[in-house]
Formats: sequence, C-alpha cells, structure tokens
Amino acid sequence: MSTVITARAALLDMDGTLVDSTAVVERLWLEWAEPHGLDRDTVLSTVHGRQGWQSMSILLPERDHAINLVENQEMLARESADTDGVVAIAGADGLLRALQGFPHAIVTSADVALMTARMGAAALTVPELAVTAERVTNSKPHPEGFLLAASTLGIDPADCVVFEDSGAGIRAGLDAGMKVIGVGPHAPAFGPAHHVDDLTQIAIAPAGDGFEIRIS
Repeated sequence: MSTVITARAALLDMDGTLVDSTAVVERLWLEWAEPHGLDRDTVLSTVHGRQGWQSMSILLPERDHAINLVENQEMLARESADTDGVVAIAGADGLLRALQGFPHAIVTSADVALMTARMGAAALTVPELAVTAERVTNSKPHPEGFLLAASTLGIDPADCVVFEDSGAGIRAGLDAGMKVIGVGPHAPAFGPAHHVDDLTQIAIAPAGDGFEIRIS
C-alpha cells in the first residue's frame, strides 16, 4: 500500500538524503579522530548531520572552541577536495526534477563549497534556494535552517515536508513543526513520521495549491 501526504514546500538534506557521501565522511572523520584516541563508533554516531565544529565540541568537550572553528574550516576544505565515491542516492535526480515548479530547497550542514562539490560529483542540480552552514548560527538538530528555508520560500512550516536521514536532521525537522520523511536504513530509529529506503519510493504530483507526495 502507498501513503499520500500533501505539502506546499519540500526541504531536502544533502548528505545521506540526496548524496551518498558516507565513505568519504567516515574516512576523513576517523583520520581526524585517531590522534585523539576517540572510539570509532562514538565518532561515527556523532558526525552525521551536524556541522563539523559542533561534532568536535561534542567529541572533545574540554577543548577550546576556537580550535574547533579552525579545524572545521580545514575539514570542510578536505571534504570539498575529496569526492571519491560520492554518488547520488537512488531516485534523487528524479525527485529534484519532479519538484521543479514547486517551492523547494536544500538545507544542509555543509558550506557552499562542499555542497557544490558533492552535488556536482553526484551530477545533481542544486535548487535555487540552498540554506548552507554560512547562513545559520545554529547547526542541526536546531531547527533554524529549516525554519529559515520555510520563511524564505514564504511557506508555513506546517506545510513543509522534510527529507532527512540523520538523527540530528530528523530532530530539527520535527522541532520545526514539519512533516518528516526519513531516508535510508538508519532513519526509522529517529522517529520520522514516514520512511523510505531510497527516493525511488517517492512520487510527486500537483494537488491544490501545493503537491502530493506518494510513498510506495
């Protein structure tokens, strides 16, 4: 059976939702963590969905925040330069094409350079509106990014649907008062209203003053 929900805007995370960058993210973060003697599983359960400086502050809570900010910029540069293995999530290109003509945006913890590099490596078109790390003060799981996207698009948060894979991102979407569709195998653990294995399970069609999302 399929599920149908209605919305007026779609807000899409990038990493893990539109783009599979897991290999490079985990490789670079484990390299960063090694000199600090951090546990592998702790690192990997922390870094997805957050801005780098916030992950660092969680993993190294006693460290000077200024160091985190400097190392975050270094990490972003390394991530932007390393797109080996970055590919599109199945169905991502079709979803972005189906959303053309409807309000939609990327809301990502990446900066503009990293977003551009990964979307380019995955051969995906960046939507007209992208809320990146430079545009927010608070990283996911804070809802600021999603609320800013909704405000910029002129759409009430309750009429937005969020596509997210990570715990931090799903929490941010829920706290923004939006419908959340979890993407990928780990998403159900974080309590989204709906879940898909990948984006081939999503179909978009006009409906009223917005569109309907059919989840198969």
